[in-house]
Amino acid sequence: MTNQQNVTVLDVKSRGLRSLLPPSSLPAANSFSPTDFKLLLKKRFETEKGGAKINTWVDSMRASSPTRSIKSDPSTDKSSWIVHHPSALSMFEQIMAASKGKQIVMFLDYDGTLSPIVEDPDQAFMSGEMRAAVRDVARYFPTAIVTGRCRDKVYSFVKLSGLYYAGSHGMDIKGPSKSCKYNKGNQGVLFQPASEFLPMIDQVYKALVEKTKSIQGAKVENNKFCVSVHFRCVDEKSWAALAEQVRSVLSQYPKLKLTQGRKVLEIRPTIKWDKGRALEFLLEALGYVNSDDVLPIYIGDDRTDEDAFKVKEFLRRLVDWKKYSQGGAAAP
Repeated sequence: MTNQQNVTVLDVKSRGLRSLLPPSSLPAANSFSPTDFKLLLKKRFETEKGGAKINTWVDSMRASSPTRSIKSDPSTDKSSWIVHHPSALSMFEQIMAASKGKQIVMFLDYDGTLSPIVEDPDQAFMSGEMRAAVRDVARYFPTAIVTGRCRDKVYSFVKLSGLYYAGSHGMDIKGPSKSCKYNKGNQGVLFQPASEFLPMIDQVYKALVEKTKSIQGAKVENNKFCVSVHFRCVDEKSWAALAEQVRSVLSQYPKLKLTQGRKVLEIRPTIKWDKGRALEFLLEALGYVNSDDVLPIYIGDDRTDEDAFKVKEFLRRLVDWKKYSQGGAAAP
């Protein structure tokens, strides 16, 4: 066989299959020991395993990052998913009926929900109108921003002190910085279940910056308790190379795992904590754990792809409904 990229040399007198390396790198037949054979088989296994993982990652990157709009692609299963997970934005009246006698608690994603999706994550600014809508909602309902972003960065975008912020996929939680009627004795609540991973995350961030600098369009973001590798601006032909660089770094850290979002690879601790658990923690901090008197509403963009305009309109309707229920305004 002459293919220099994947050469198999067979030597019956030695021990059969010798390697998957170019012949020039192989030991002479009379020096090929059982130890050599085991090491080469191990190398072959690791190479094949790594290649299979990269292929799986690239397939997942394509699946979670469609190049066409979901709404215009008839091959997607969005409509069937919506049947079981209806959008809060299209069920306002039903939600208000279900909220009778209950405290509404608002949970909002940031990217793609309060701000538009942009090529540069550092430029994902929310509009003044959206900020005003969120501020008004927070006056009537406990409100939290739950995001994969660094908590401090999202706060710098939102700039509202009366909210709860759960950054790094809920691994960095902080309550309002000033007195709030919804605090119930937990003013300034702070919870960081993955604090022991901070040095490791910093190491991974630095390694990924170095590893991906040759891939045009790749951007590595340190979100404090997780690292995001954005590939929105990376040519699809380079996705496999990017995935390989991420894999090479992640393989050195067995206590970290890879997850994916829309045009982003995320490395985070393997602890049993996510946005869902963060929501439960916040409900407990608000005094509504295991309560039948609360109606949590979460608005995010991962599957529904709702635009910010619809989110803003929903928030405004919610405020109008609350004012009307208190007799302070006309019915929405």
